[in-house]
Amino acid sequence: MSAIIGSEEWCAFPELGLPAIKARIDSGAKTSSIHAFNIQTFRRDSKLWVSFEVHPLQNNRRTSIRCERPVVDKRSVKSSSGISETRYVISVPLQLGDECWDIELTLANRDSMGYRMLLGREAMSGRFLIDPSSSFCMGQLNKEQLQTLYAEKETVRSGLKIAVLASNPDLYSNQRIMEAGEERGHEMVFLDIKQCYMKLDAKNPEAHYRGGWLLDDLDAVVTRIKPSVTFYGCALARQFESMKVLTTNTSDSIIKSRDKLFSLQLMLKSGINIPTTGFANSPMDTNDLIEMVGGAPLIVKLLEGTQGRGVVLAETKKAAESVINAFKSLRANLLVQEFIKEADGKDIRCFVIDGKVVASIQRTAAPGEFRANIHQGGTASVVKITPEERKFATTAAKSLGLDIAGVDIIRSKNGPLLLEVNSSPGLEGIEAATGKDIAGRMISSIEKKLGWKKALGTEGTEEDETSYTEKLRTTT
Repeated sequence: MSAIIGSEEWCAFPELGLPAIKARIDSGAKTSSIHAFNIQTFRRDSKLWVSFEVHPLQNNRRTSIRCERPVVDKRSVKSSSGISETRYVISVPLQLGDECWDIELTLANRDSMGYRMLLGREAMSGRFLIDPSSSFCMGQLNKEQLQTLYAEKETVRSGLKIAVLASNPDLYSNQRIMEAGEERGHEMVFLDIKQCYMKLDAKNPEAHYRGGWLLDDLDAVVTRIKPSVTFYGCALARQFESMKVLTTNTSDSIIKSRDKLFSLQLMLKSGINIPTTGFANSPMDTNDLIEMVGGAPLIVKLLEGTQGRGVVLAETKKAAESVINAFKSLRANLLVQEFIKEADGKDIRCFVIDGKVVASIQRTAAPGEFRANIHQGGTASVVKITPEERKFATTAAKSLGLDIAGVDIIRSKNGPLLLEVNSSPGLEGIEAATGKDIAGRMISSIEKKLGWKKALGTEGTEEDETSYTEKLRTTT
């Protein structure tokens, strides 16, 4: 005879470290679901696994349990509101009363739901009868019992808790930073900028994530803010700074780097040479603007462009007039810049961390292109930079207040000239070309600033830190 359960019951998942979680019993739902956030996938023994965190107790975001399981499926599930979303599926033993059996669970953020877990008919088939008028037929738990159960689950963190504040978790650079932090024993969290929100309060500022997750236990935030979300991303970075959380690049430094005109003015103030540049607001000044930079050929740049987009080569004066006037008719802010012919479609990217150039590459434009850009078919190779170029790059990063920067330089007959400084430099091209663990250096920078290496009782040089990361990779 099948046991009888009510419309809500206390369940347990011993293998997930969850001694109690209240479940809504719902025979109308086919699949079972558990509340999960900070969901990250990774590989273990060539198999896809997922790590996630659970707030097992309703209206309690302080109690958080981190879990890991192999992924058994990835399927589209329609919620009670009729919205379909793709969810990871895991298989795990469920304990309900005296029964214990394997069930499939989809991972979903259920913070807005009445229950942290939903038990569907597929998991209950042939095991129970449901009395919808009853509750907790398998036993009730009071507040004191729950506190005792979860007090035993509190553990001392063995590493820092570091968030990557960005827009795309699948981007190579973001994945590498997450991996590098985990390799060094830290808890890594990806925060989608658009899913964050904040509470402005002089005494108790807060940052929250989708579903109400209070971001109050972060040690550091890696700020990788793409241009299209600069305003909101920098507002979030500023909020973390007010909460005394370390940010790899501050909101102020990112804002300076994104304003191309302002950043070039700061470069000149710091004694850094740039290609002759002109800026005007009125289309009536077009001819004088062209002559100001030495005439055609010349470069036209949108102030808001990035990664080579919004950069045009005008080879004749007529073409320059057409491009400039077309942009200005759209009310776009732009710069005109002299064309450095001897650069021959090449530039140098210097990756700066904490005032040191840790890697440098030469980027060569794709055939038919005038600008070196790996995102548009260009190539990268290792290059040895001169002491002057090294100082050039570190001074440029310092003048904007950036601790992490990609500084782009071209070689001219009059010496190095600065093109621009990127506050969220990509890692793929430079790591592939140089073989250096740039992501690991970024995590090491955070450790140093927070005194983490010292706290572990280990001291080391920059070379020691690199070998430490490589050792972790070998043993993982």
